Amino acid sequence: MFCIGVGYDVHPLIEGRKLFLGGEEVSHHKGLSGHSDADVLIHSVCDSILGALGAGDLGRMFPDTDERYKDISSMELLSEVCNLMKKRGYIPSNVDATLVAGSPRLAKYIPRMEQNIAASLGIEGEKVNVKATNPEGLGTLGREEGIAAYSVCLLVKI
Repeated sequence: MFCIGVGYDVHPLIEGRKLFLGGEEVSHHKGLSGHSDADVLIHSVCDSILGALGAGDLGRMFPDTDERYKDISSMELLSEVCNLMKKRGYIPSNVDATLVAGSPRLAKYIPRMEQNIAASLGIEGEKVNVKATNPEGLGTLGREEGIAAYSVCLLVKI
């Protein structure tokens, strides 16, 4: 049996925080605002897995009202989501994700992001694909006010 899930996340960029995307610290003068480290790519991947499982979303599993998750690494959240996935008898077939950001340029970080996600999911690196696109000045993302991520995952029942 196969299950498909779609994830989406967006956070505003703010001064005074480090920027984490795909489990990597990205050099930039701003970081993403959020209760955790606000890694929109990992949040999106988590939501795609939770969606495929019919298990709600990241905010339901790790509410921002719970201080245990304050400034937590999103990679830790992904690990917990993976534990739930395995407990329910699924493994990921593949993940495809897109980051939408006016800045910074992300191409040099993408291979490591893919490796981080693949390692967490326990799958080969070529089964994780991360892309980045620039909204060319359009909207809040184009004005560099935030960063968004979309993802899709396919889970296989074992």
